[in-house]
Amino acid sequence: MAGLAAIEIAQKVSKAWRFLRNPKNIAKLVRKRDKLNMSQNRGGYCSTSTLAGSPTSSPNEDRVSSGISLSWQDVYNIAVKWRQISEPCDPVVWVNKLSEEFNSGFGSHTPMLLGQAKVIRYYPYYQRVLETAKTIMLDLKYVNNAEDRAIFLTDIDKLKKIEIASSCSDLYHVVGETYWVATRCDSMAFRGRRLEGTRITTQNIGKTGFDFAIRTPCTPSRWEEYDEEMTAAWEAICEAYCNDTNPTRDPGVLDAVKDAILRMTYYWYNFMPLSRGSAVVGYVVLLGLFLAANMDITASIPPGVQVDWEAILSPDPGTFVDAVKPWLYPSTKISRCLKDYTDVSCAFSTTGSVVAALTSVDP
Repeated sequence: MAGLAAIEIAQKVSKAWRFLRNPKNIAKLVRKRDKLNMSQNRGGYCSTSTLAGSPTSSPNEDRVSSGISLSWQDVYNIAVKWRQISEPCDPVVWVNKLSEEFNSGFGSHTPMLLGQAKVIRYYPYYQRVLETAKTIMLDLKYVNNAEDRAIFLTDIDKLKKIEIASSCSDLYHVVGETYWVATRCDSMAFRGRRLEGTRITTQNIGKTGFDFAIRTPCTPSRWEEYDEEMTAAWEAICEAYCNDTNPTRDPGVLDAVKDAILRMTYYWYNFMPLSRGSAVVGYVVLLGLFLAANMDITASIPPGVQVDWEAILSPDPGTFVDAVKPWLYPSTKISRCLKDYTDVSCAFSTTGSVVAALTSVDP
């Protein structure tokens, strides 16, 4: 699933970038946008959120395949389509399409500790998340309870207990009830803006212990903020690559493209806009964008590293880039293989053909 999805993303993005490098085509796009009165658009020649359809509508497949324009959601929706078909039992949908749940604040729930059970996949990040929660509590001197009311922690004794806390149980007993704190996520699109990242929650579930987890809410206001951030990040990628007629000859340009891709990945993981599958979709898009920029990633994710959690626990995109690039960047190599691949969207134009490809076994 991941390989075919990444190639299809690379093919469509590469086609869009070739189109955008032509000054005549850029001028046509500008005139078309003016004609459509797209005054609410943020600008930049890849920022086509309105032309791409509203966030609650499906992308226009003819427009996407033509390479005329792509929004960030068009790009990610390619991977979403493959994830939906490859795992039909998982409800992989954009959360803003869940109208009632969306308006009431649909949120994902990812536990590290559930009673006495340590969740194998996520528990390795337990200590880092605990230290992050402590830092936030000591910095803000308050937490929010289950009803979203502030619980102030200004008492000196409580602050000292938070400093020496060694478990989520210790923190819970300081607060005295179910609580959450939000991780920091600094904006790049708007200087000084701080987005709400992921909520670290501790809930007493009785005699069995505690539910120590991260929860990511998704409300209309939060969607709007992250949509603006993703639009700006996508523009930055397009501009970094398209401003040079031959970026592969300039290592500095390629480094700028790599950084820009990781910055958008950072906001995607803090956004978590899918009901399921945000982690794999985010990484598949990362692979596809590197391939579109003629860079092939040859390394696997190191053992013990989860890219989405690295983003969630980073307060800003720069910190995330610094955490990921030591193992990611050395593994990239210039590759021209994309031009040798058959057009994936043509080769697998129906759901049946995709299922057949995903279930085939070499003799």
